[in-house]
Amino acid sequence: MHIINTHTIYSLRYRLFVFLLQRRREIENLCGSESPFAQSLIGKWNMADEYKDALLEKHKYHEGCPGCKVEQMKQLRRGYPYLELSFVWIIVLSTSLPISSLYPFLYYMIEDFGVAKTEKDIGFYAGFVGCSFMLGRALTSVFWGIVADRYGRKPIILLGTISIAIFNALFGLSVNFWMAIGTRFLLGSFNCLLGTMKAYASEIFRDEYQATAMSAVSTAWGIGLIIGPALGGFLAQPADKYPNVFSKDSIFGRFRYALPCFTISAFALLVTVLCCFIPETLHNHKLDSSSHDDSYEVLEAASGKSERNASQGSLLKNWPLMSSIIVYCVLCLHDTAYSEIFALWANSPRKYGGLSYSTNDVGTVLAISGFGLFSFQVFVYPFAEKLLGPVLVTRFAGALMIPIQMSYPFIANLSGLGQSLMLNCASILVNVLSVSAITGLLILQNKAVDQSQRGAANGIAMTAMSLFKTVGPAGAGILFSWSERRLNAAFLPGSHMVFFVLNVIVVVGVALTFKPFLTTARR
Repeated sequence: MHIINTHTIYSLRYRLFVFLLQRRREIENLCGSESPFAQSLIGKWNMADEYKDALLEKHKYHEGCPGCKVEQMKQLRRGYPYLELSFVWIIVLSTSLPISSLYPFLYYMIEDFGVAKTEKDIGFYAGFVGCSFMLGRALTSVFWGIVADRYGRKPIILLGTISIAIFNALFGLSVNFWMAIGTRFLLGSFNCLLGTMKAYASEIFRDEYQATAMSAVSTAWGIGLIIGPALGGFLAQPADKYPNVFSKDSIFGRFRYALPCFTISAFALLVTVLCCFIPETLHNHKLDSSSHDDSYEVLEAASGKSERNASQGSLLKNWPLMSSIIVYCVLCLHDTAYSEIFALWANSPRKYGGLSYSTNDVGTVLAISGFGLFSFQVFVYPFAEKLLGPVLVTRFAGALMIPIQMSYPFIANLSGLGQSLMLNCASILVNVLSVSAITGLLILQNKAVDQSQRGAANGIAMTAMSLFKTVGPAGAGILFSWSERRLNAAFLPGSHMVFFVLNVIVVVGVALTFKPFLTTARR
């Protein structure tokens, strides 16, 4: 205990010296550089420099190791990490944009392919196009996580952004049902960014900004899942909507859904260029656990040595990790099923309980929801997480989603301004609560493992989540088609059944956040 107190005293002294260093010129101008007070401070400034060097030396940074450079930067840097936050935000945004950008026009795309015999069958085929992306990602996520742990985060990030630019553009040029499935499958197979970025974000930020880091990942992810469909809604079928700009004979007249895909691909190319300047966070040497550092962090780590050694074993036996992944998967299943069902429900005719919305109408609703989500996650979520903790935030968010989703079938019975206001409010709240619930679980996952296993752990999370999300769109499409065939049922007719099933998934997810199922790692 004496060592911890000593380190704390030195740490406070060092921070005081840094404060004085920053105001050195002001003090010299005020007191004169030759005054006894200024001379005394000069001696303290020299002590601050010596202490800084000694502190950095204690951490045994390895020359030429990119991970050590990042650790050194984190040790010295003070202030809010705006630059790192911006990089994380735009990279995660680029990977989430193509995932759901097709939902507003998927209904019409399937109709153009001519594979559905009746209007009621469109949802069935739409589900398979939606789930092909997740199937591809489920098959490769662990592999990409292992590669990221071995060769670094940065190469995997660059590969992911380049693949988005290529395969998403090819999807926009699809001429039949099977080409659409194939390009979406390849897009998912090479879309290795989310798991890698979760690991990267937890490594590039100081401990006090970990909640902000995970909030940035989930916010950008959630914003992409909303802005993507908004782009799809506004930019699909441009020759029909904007004939003065796009002619029927142009490439966007012949390929009616290429413009939103090309726009997202162009953004991914820009992000690829920016990614060339981000630092690598993976250490290229074995982490030294025999350091004699007397810092609080090292002493705390030493006290939890047995727990850390246990986590170095099989990740599948790490129950804090696996339990948080399972709850995460259940809530992600709800998230992807909701995204597809909302678009199909809004596009479907009123006679089937839908809203008869155009792609533009759906895009407008989702754009408004995206703005609301961004505002909440940036200004409110970090404080909520600090006050309640990630587990309680997940529970409250899940519980509040249930009554809101129950209201959707009744919103369809409204009209005019009242319907628009209610729909936008409900959409904002569901998206805010869904992303907030998932963010808490991301924090728990990254706290459950050390850096050497973080890529693989996030790869496992991505694989499991992708399997659930593979079931989500296919199941949602089949469920939606079935609901349109039971409009006159006595129990939960039409869309009531669809939103009831979504609520059941949320209830299961919230129930799993309680002990003894969900446990948290002590780190």
